[in-house]
Amino acid sequence: MTSIGGAGMVDWNLAVATATRLVRPGPEISREEAREVVAELRGHAKAAEEHVRAFTRMIPEGTEPEDTPVLVVDRAGWIKANVAGFRELLRPLLDKMEERRGGGAGGAVFGAVGSKVTGVEVGMLLSFLASRVLGQYETFAPATRDLPASADGGGRLLLVAPNIVHVERELDADPHDFRLWVALHEETHRTQFTAVPWLRDHLQGEIQSFLDETDVDPMTFLERLREAVQALVGGRPDGEADEDGGRSLVELVQTPAQREILGRLTAVMSLLEGHADYVMDGVGPDVVSSVAEIREKFQQRRARGAGRLDQALRKLLGLDAKLRQYRDGERFVRAVVDRVGMDGFNRVWTSPNTLPTKAEIARPEDWIARVHRKAES
Repeated sequence: MTSIGGAGMVDWNLAVATATRLVRPGPEISREEAREVVAELRGHAKAAEEHVRAFTRMIPEGTEPEDTPVLVVDRAGWIKANVAGFRELLRPLLDKMEERRGGGAGGAVFGAVGSKVTGVEVGMLLSFLASRVLGQYETFAPATRDLPASADGGGRLLLVAPNIVHVERELDADPHDFRLWVALHEETHRTQFTAVPWLRDHLQGEIQSFLDETDVDPMTFLERLREAVQALVGGRPDGEADEDGGRSLVELVQTPAQREILGRLTAVMSLLEGHADYVMDGVGPDVVSSVAEIREKFQQRRARGAGRLDQALRKLLGLDAKLRQYRDGERFVRAVVDRVGMDGFNRVWTSPNTLPTKAEIARPEDWIARVHRKAES
């Protein structure tokens, strides 16, 4: 994993090693079955391209979907891919924190604790997430020795085979239908970024602005990681007060400027996730015969979580906000398409100025009034 990089504030190699060692084993499956799953997922990813294009009427500009690799990975592969992406995206922030830790008592203590401890804690969090993600379009995906990415520096689509098999068994869903349903969601994300060339740079700019505003003492950063890990391995001691009101890690380190940026990011992510959910269900009836049954079972699974500890950690990591993005974003897309049709909805991709605000996600009629009436006046 030397291609991922060395220590600094976080020992990324150790994070990968820790997460890989601790991640739960996947479902029992024979070698032949595994080959069949991988082949079917690759086939579904290819078929999903045309289904999504026809339904959304979004045509890639310049970068074809096939230029962004489709990788069927196991849990360890997902960990390696995400560590590479995190390291690249967080580099400016961690470099700034590295400069700060050199002086003062906090920096001395952090130096004593060391990047290896931080790497272990990041690895523990990744081990938790690695068994839960079904698929992912990696927008900011640097190529590594083992994991190719698109030639222009953006994107690859990951399908996490053991997690897909685990969930389809848990839901007692038709494997062929469920795998195609998942592929439709992730292919929608790939289409969003290949058909809207400015979207990747816009999103990256917002994230970097958020990170540039971060002024976190290294010890605070370490304490937040430790809170998450403690929730993972043992939860809060009984009777311990939640002084931060159950806020996520991101919320705990926000400045006023970051809250404004995060509001815009939340709106964009709600749009992207909600659009993908809308498309996977919209395409579904024509190509996934059991889509209604799958959606009902999957929604129940999302709402249920996996117990008290799982729900507490999801909240700390901000994953409960991710679930709200699916729900709120899908409602926005559905309401807009019902009012102005798919072509009318697709005005959302015109420029950053036509993206919905966080308030407009909750009130789609306000977005319609702003974008459509302004365009027609």
